[in-house]
This record gives sequence, C-alpha cells and structure tokens, in this order.
Amino acid sequence: MNAHEQFAEDLSLYALGTLQAEERAALEKHLQECAGCRRELEMLRGDMALLAFSTGGPKPPARARQRLIDAVAREPRRAPIGRQRPWWALAPAFVAAAMAAMAVFFWIQSSKLQRDLAILEKRSAQQRAELQRAREIVATLTATDAMTVTLVAAKTPPQPQGKVMYVKDRASLIFLASNMPMPPSQKAYELWLIPMKGAPMPAGMFKPDAHGSAMVINPPLPGGMEAKTFAVTIEPETGSPTPTMPIVMMGAGA
Repeated sequence: MNAHEQFAEDLSLYALGTLQAEERAALEKHLQECAGCRRELEMLRGDMALLAFSTGGPKPPARARQRLIDAVAREPRRAPIGRQRPWWALAPAFVAAAMAAMAVFFWIQSSKLQRDLAILEKRSAQQRAELQRAREIVATLTATDAMTVTLVAAKTPPQPQGKVMYVKDRASLIFLASNMPMPPSQKAYELWLIPMKGAPMPAGMFKPDAHGSAMVINPPLPGGMEAKTFAVTIEPETGSPTPTMPIVMMGAGA
C-alpha cells in the first residue's frame, strides 16, 4: 500500500472527526499537498450532510449514500503500518451505517404517514358532504316558505293527503298534510296515535294554510309507544280527550 492510498482510507474517519491526533496531523499535512484527497474529503463531507438531512427531507441520491458507505466499509479492513488500530476505532463506521439505516427507516415511515393522512382527509371530505346534504334535506322539509305541489291524474281534483314519520324509541313524530280543506269556524284538525293496545292518544292540533298544507312536528308523546295506525278528526280548537266521529283520514303503518 503506498502513502497516498493510506491517506485516502483515513479520509472517512477524518470527515467524521474521529481520526487520532498523530494520523490527523499527518493527513492534514498530506491534504495541503494533494488536491485529489482534498476533493475526496469534500465529497465525503457532502455525502454525510445529505444523509443527516434525509430524515426530514427528500431521499438523498443513491450514489452519494453508496459512496459514503463504501468509504466507511473500507476502514475496518485496513491494517495501519506500525501498529494495530484498537477495536473502538471501528465505532464511527458502525455509527455511520446506523445513521444511514435510520435515514431510510424514517423516510419510509414519513411516506406511509402521508398516504394515511390523504386517505383520512378524503373520508372526512365525504362525511362533510353527506352531512351538508342531510342538512339541506331537513331545511327543505321544515321551510315555511317551501312550495308544495301534489301531482294527480289529469282532470281529477287533488285529494287530502297526510304522511306520518314516527320513531317510537325517540317518541319523534313528523306529520305532513296537503290539500286539506279549511275546517269549520272554531274547529281544527287533531292527529291521533292509535296504539296496539289502549285508547287513542292526541298527537297534535293543526289548521291548514291557504294552500291546504299543514305540519305537526314532535308533539308530546310517551317514549316506546307502539303505533298501530294514525287518524285525523275535526275537533274544537282546544282539542278533545277522545276522537270525535267521523274520522277524516286514517292510515296504517308501512
């Protein structure tokens, strides 16, 4: 091995700052005279900087990483002339290899986290869109200025209609009526919940507007009441404890 080759192999340890004092002084003197070794030293330092920043940034060039690893890998195999290098002198090589492995590991983990975040953002956007659509539907159903149109067969006058949406577990009820004629003076319509067992229960009073439309939303009802059917009668404006015949409208659950 000639002197130039010996100094060239010391460059990686010098770049890591672990070269011993005597060898460091000899190498620094050689660097003043050898332009090739100075260029190699700058390349090694650049490669180490790329590896150090790779954990938080882009992946370093493969040729830079390989060049630094190859240079470090050559160190343990060199037998210095005149004395044997102690075992702890190999530590910088292992540190450099560990840094390179950690850089690759963190780069892979960062890519995986970015993919997972993109998936979560897409799902969140879909949920927001569905929630907005549900709000728009509710707003339309409950709007007081909504236009209500009933389609019927040609030349057939529209008939009174009513629709009940009832959730017994929450005691939640919405009743929508259309084409209802105006009741007599001092009278109003009353909705009744007819349970599977027991007497009919009042479920709200209402009068139609000028277009024959009316609505009853969440009247006071006991929770868990199983409904057999619903009915509408004409009662005094203050309401009645029991239905007054005749029944104007009636319908069973679907």
